[in-house]
Amino acid sequence: MTKILPGLTPDGQVYFDEDMQITEAMLPPGAWTSHHGPGLLETPAGTLLCCWFAGTFEGDTDVNIVVSRLEKGADQWSEPTMISTDNEFSNQNPSLFLAPNGEIWAMYTSQRGREPGKDNMQYTSVVKKQVSTDDGLTWGEPEVVLPEEGTFARQPVQVLSNGRWIYGLWLCTDSATGLAGDPSAFAISDDEGATWRRVDMPNSSGRVHPSLVELEPGHLVAFMRSREADWIYRSESHDFGDTWTEPVPTPLPNNNSGIGVVKLASGRIAITYNHNSAPSTYGKTGAWPALRNPVSIALSEDGGLTFPLIRNVERGEGYAGDENKFNNRQYEYPCIIQTHDGMIHVAYAYQTRRGVKWVTLSEDDVMGKVRGAGTYNPTSGEGARK
Repeated sequence: MTKILPGLTPDGQVYFDEDMQITEAMLPPGAWTSHHGPGLLETPAGTLLCCWFAGTFEGDTDVNIVVSRLEKGADQWSEPTMISTDNEFSNQNPSLFLAPNGEIWAMYTSQRGREPGKDNMQYTSVVKKQVSTDDGLTWGEPEVVLPEEGTFARQPVQVLSNGRWIYGLWLCTDSATGLAGDPSAFAISDDEGATWRRVDMPNSSGRVHPSLVELEPGHLVAFMRSREADWIYRSESHDFGDTWTEPVPTPLPNNNSGIGVVKLASGRIAITYNHNSAPSTYGKTGAWPALRNPVSIALSEDGGLTFPLIRNVERGEGYAGDENKFNNRQYEYPCIIQTHDGMIHVAYAYQTRRGVKWVTLSEDDVMGKVRGAGTYNPTSGEGARK
């Protein structure tokens, strides 16, 4: 059974936090010192998989993709397994995709290591995949999926109502505007990943990490991180992703950190993000404010135009006010999924990349319908809340 929270332990044990009314765990960090960019998936067997990139530090060649598992009915996440094992590339930003044929794809960016005078090597990145056919226990050899250098991605492949696969990208260059002015694009496949073509988003420089949902057949909406650390941006497509509108700001703030988006079974859109921005940087591309908390979930009932329902799922160390808020550690790059039982799951880099934290709660919990403390089975969606 899930335990009442005495304080998170770095062993994957699942706890119920009575204060936050959230079931949560710190996933085992293994032997690595830095942990970032998690992704989540529910497998057909009901197992939860969480992947992330781990190593010495982002961009180092010892950074590889690892996966931890929470089997259905279990109360402890497994020790992570390294699935990409080369030390010639920095492997980052993994996502997990359940293909229609039942294969599980771990897709990730793979860039060359730092060179003299060059700290940022994202312009060398390609996208690779590794495939599991046994519920995420073992993984095949890496294959290059998108060979164009400078290709970065984060959200999993999305399968649209017409069967099309679409994968959000941003394009990195080795130029004066590289990184700060990267534009967004999409890889599209109409043959289940055998071949891909690219569609660019117009006037999207500095609007990156596109995460999309399909509102209704053919009508897509994508949400983006902003390099100006001002707002989350939004773009639409009405033709299954063949063309996109110029991105415009939403009411939600952004601090130039990653976001996660999912369309819930209720029809609402849920975005997880850090609810803050850096007003002093508005209009300046390439702003990097250090404040990366709280972690919040916002719900929209109108396709992402407004977000009247917002709940924090991570408060950091609790410091508030301009003089104190930077004493909070960083809680960043959240991803989000909804499992078949209706539960919402979020994972994010925890305590300035000390590890990865996972939380789960219901849509009603996000909306403020408090249910009282007790124990809870996070993988079945049933049980013992009192």
